[in-house]
This record gives sequence, C-alpha cells and structure tokens, in this order.
Amino acid sequence: MKLLILLVIVLAIIAIVQLTKVYELSRVLRKSREEEISDADNSLNANLMMVWMFIFFAATLFLYYRYADYLPVAASAHGAKVDWLMSVNLWGITIAFFIVNFALFYVAWKYKYDKNRKATYFLHDNRLEMIWTAVPGLSMAFIIIFGLMTWNDITSPASADAIQIEVYSEQFKWTARYPGDDQEFGIANYNLIDAEASNALGIVSKEFIADKLSSLDKQIEENKAALAEAKNSGTSARSYLEALEEKIYRLERHKQRILELDEHSIKDGLSEWTAGADDKIVKEIHLPVNREIEFVFRSQDVIHSAYMPHFRAQMNAVPGQPTRFKMTPTITTAEMRKLEKNDEFNYILLCNKVCGAAHFNMMMNIVVESQEDYEKWLKEQKTFLSKDEKKEGAPAGTDTTAVAVVMEPSK
Repeated sequence: MKLLILLVIVLAIIAIVQLTKVYELSRVLRKSREEEISDADNSLNANLMMVWMFIFFAATLFLYYRYADYLPVAASAHGAKVDWLMSVNLWGITIAFFIVNFALFYVAWKYKYDKNRKATYFLHDNRLEMIWTAVPGLSMAFIIIFGLMTWNDITSPASADAIQIEVYSEQFKWTARYPGDDQEFGIANYNLIDAEASNALGIVSKEFIADKLSSLDKQIEENKAALAEAKNSGTSARSYLEALEEKIYRLERHKQRILELDEHSIKDGLSEWTAGADDKIVKEIHLPVNREIEFVFRSQDVIHSAYMPHFRAQMNAVPGQPTRFKMTPTITTAEMRKLEKNDEFNYILLCNKVCGAAHFNMMMNIVVESQEDYEKWLKEQKTFLSKDEKKEGAPAGTDTTAVAVVMEPSK
C-alpha cells in the first residue's frame, strides 16, 4: 500500500512537470513574453490564493486536533497553572495567526492587478500606527504580567514544613541528598574536592583540610623541584618553564584559600562543620505525594538545567550559585502508571541544557509515593558516614566524628 501511494505521488510530480513544459511550449508558440500576465492568469492566481488559504487553515486545524495532547499529564499542584498559561498563550497566538493570514490571503485576492485601478499612496496614518503598536503591546503586557504572576507563585519561599532536597549536578550525573535527623544540611567547599582522597564532593572536616594541605604541599614541592631541574639543565623551552611557574602559583593560591577556610573553622568552632554527618546521599529521588518539596540545585562544573517534565518544573543549576524551585507532587508513580497504561513508567529528572558529549545520558529516576512509603525508604538509606564506614570504610584522614557534607548551608 505504501509503495502504491509513493508511485502515485511520483507520477503526480512527473505529470505536473510535463504540464509545465506544455505550458511553456504554448507560450512560445503564442509568441508571448514571460513577464506578460493576462487578466485570466491574474484571476486564476487570485482565486488559487483563496483555495490555498482554506487548505492551509484546514491543515492547521488538523494538526491542532492530531497533536492537541502534546504535554504529559501534569503531576504537580502548580502544573495546572502552567498548563493554563500555556493554553492562553497558544490561543492568543492561534487567533492572531488566523487573523493575520486571512488578511494576507484576502488582500491578495481582492486587490489583484487591475489596469483600471490606481493604488492610494499616503505617507502616514496615526490611527494605523496606534492600532499596530497598541494591540501587540497590550498582548505582550498580558502575557508578561500573567507569566510573572505564575512564576512568582512557583518560586515564592517554601513553607516551613516543606521537605528540602539538594540536587547536585556534574557531567554527566545527578546526585541528591536529604538532611538527616537534625533536618539541616552540612556544608562543604569546592577547594576541598579531591577524588584521590575520596572527597569528590568537597566535604569539609579538620582532617580533610589537613590532608588537602599535605597533598598541595607535596605537589608544590614536586613542581618546584621540576622547575629548578629544568633551569639547571639550561632548557630553552620557555613555555615549559612558564607552565611550571603558573602551576606553582595556582597551587599556592589554592593552598591559601584552604588556610583561610581552616582559620574560619578554628574561629567559629566545629559545630557548623558536623551538621552533614547524618545527611543521606542517594542516586534516586523519592517524594511523598501531596507534600511541598523545595529543591536546591547546584553544579560542580558547567551550567546544567534540571528538568522534570511531568511536574512542569525546570531550573538551571549554576556553578557557585544555588538555585531553588518548589513544587507539590499530586500523583504517585503507581497512579501515573495506571494513567499512562505503562507498568514501566517512571518520573525522570533530565538535564535540559547541552552540557557536553554525554548530555543525553544525564537523568535520574523520581519516585512519588505515600508518606508512609517515603518515610520507610528514607530510614533505609545510609547516612553519609554510617557506623560501618566509621570503623572500616572511612578514607585515610577522615574525621569520623565530625564531618560535614556536600556544600554550603542551604538555608
């Protein structure tokens, strides 16, 4: 069947091409010039404009009907507001689309060329200027005002009993953490990030500070020795010497920042550095249904965009700057599986910003469940430093009694 349809289309194209050749031949035989347009041709083109207008509008309405449900089901309290705002915008655009295109085709039809008619020429019309300035201006004002009202409602401060979850992004994965029993996130500092010391997230503790300083001192000495050796050997590779000097400068600057961090911890005590010891680091987000959630987004490397399509939620994760978004899930994963008629359905967190080669693979599952199931799941998650890790798994130099976690306080 598909092959038959394809053959019909090909034959139709060939027929149109041949008819065009016949028309060109007849024009040559009539000895008429190409730029000469008869009244009959004018009328034909004008009428075809109206025919095409109806075809164009019919095709547009069909596409609206065919792809009307282009968004997944909204599964958050504010999702209905976002969808309403989107619908208002689409209706406004659609109305403008039909008005403008009708005027375009109608004018082309009504004012076809007539040698007995002369166009009216005028330089300026205040009424027209007012109309085509005021109408778009008022439309834009309406869209912006209602958009800001919706946005401000979504991004206003979360309630006091909202669950706070920190979502940490890096190429090309997401990590989430929940506060422990103290309901307070610990802090960390990017200057302490060190994968070799099992501290890839920059966890802060006195021991980690000492380990990092020791590591930096070792690197500085090694590079100074390499620089001295290169100079003594009389190397003429100036770029190599400059690279070593630059590296030593950056290492010393890095060390100075950590020394300032150490001074701060000594001055203010260790209480604020220990709040994160009971935080829970997870690779899958769980949310209780009908409970307000405040997300805090952070990034270690480049700008990412945390996008949760079913919750109508999206927020950039910016290096060095925490961003926030609140929402209340209203449909559990189990309920959504029934609505979607898909037993394998899962809510997902995607990166909606092209952040590198593996951007397409940067996602995390989100589970929405009852309050009881959520609390049960949360209790089963290990704290950042569990008792077993304190005894056996803690990396060398880890403070097993006073460790803070992943970033600055989220409050």
